[in-house]
Amino acid sequence: MPKAIFAVLILLSACLSAPTRAQDAAAPFDGDLQRLAEILGTLHYLRGICGANEGAKWRNEMQALIDAETPSGDRRARMIAGFNRGYNGFQQTYRTCTPAAAVAIRRYIEEGSKISRDLTARYAN
Repeated sequence: MPKAIFAVLILLSACLSAPTRAQDAAAPFDGDLQRLAEILGTLHYLRGICGANEGAKWRNEMQALIDAETPSGDRRARMIAGFNRGYNGFQQTYRTCTPAAAVAIRRYIEEGSKISRDLTARYAN
């Protein structure tokens, strides 16, 4: 999934170049970051059951996003909750890889890539 990795890296660079702000103040892109966190959690679960043999790749991408954004307090908690919501939501629905799970993976990668591109276009310097 080179496109997905590229998109996350673009997002990370955008977050790193974003102006400094109060740690607990909501950023205008927090909703998008929370959605991206949820997508990363979903991919972490679904790619695992579908035999992608990626280990902690998507969890590591989430950690890189948190490291780049350095949220604290409620912002950090919301991002982590989004990741967990994505993981747990699909864990309750899928026990094995199915054609529907494969479609979901593709759609979430596309959505995550779009969010990353949009955030970069809107907030990168």
